[in-house]
Amino acid sequence: MDRLERIVPAMEGFGFRAAKGQTIRVTDVNGEQVADFVVYRADDPTERIDPNVTMDALHKMKVVPGDILYSNKYQPILTVLKDDCGVHDFINAACRREMYELLYDKKEHPSCHDNLSLALAEFGLSEPDQHYPFNLFMNTVIGPDGSITVKRPVSRAGDSIELRAEMDLICAISACPCSESECNGYVCTPIRVEVY
Repeated sequence: MDRLERIVPAMEGFGFRAAKGQTIRVTDVNGEQVADFVVYRADDPTERIDPNVTMDALHKMKVVPGDILYSNKYQPILTVLKDDCGVHDFINAACRREMYELLYDKKEHPSCHDNLSLALAEFGLSEPDQHYPFNLFMNTVIGPDGSITVKRPVSRAGDSIELRAEMDLICAISACPCSESECNGYVCTPIRVEVY
């Protein structure tokens, strides 16, 4: 199995493969940077990571080492091996151009949706209506009144999460391009991806 290491520049995306049993390490290089992460079964792209199914199967929203992340077909797709940060997000869809237009009055803004779609296109996967990623290092706070607020990430420079592939995967990651809010601490920075 090949080893891979890549720095994903701020505001950009990257697609890659991971074989069953390999470890995927995602590192927040400078700290406070969200990475939208999607994975698909390599031999059947109708099966993909599903945050809602994962929450349903685990009966919780916060994962810890040893927890399994599930596909839309309720099959183990990744296992959390190690996590320096411990704060990630399952509930927010990937940001997209239309979101920036609605919330920030900005047209044609770079987005995780476009980054992920472009990265997956290299593997022949078509653009979905929306990406529902595992948002690494994203700090989403749900208030007692049901309000949802995205706060500054608590991840520090060098914090990483390690995940074991439970099937052969096609993966894509986006170093989130939102500098308009606390989501990335108002500054977009790179993400490191390693597969080994």
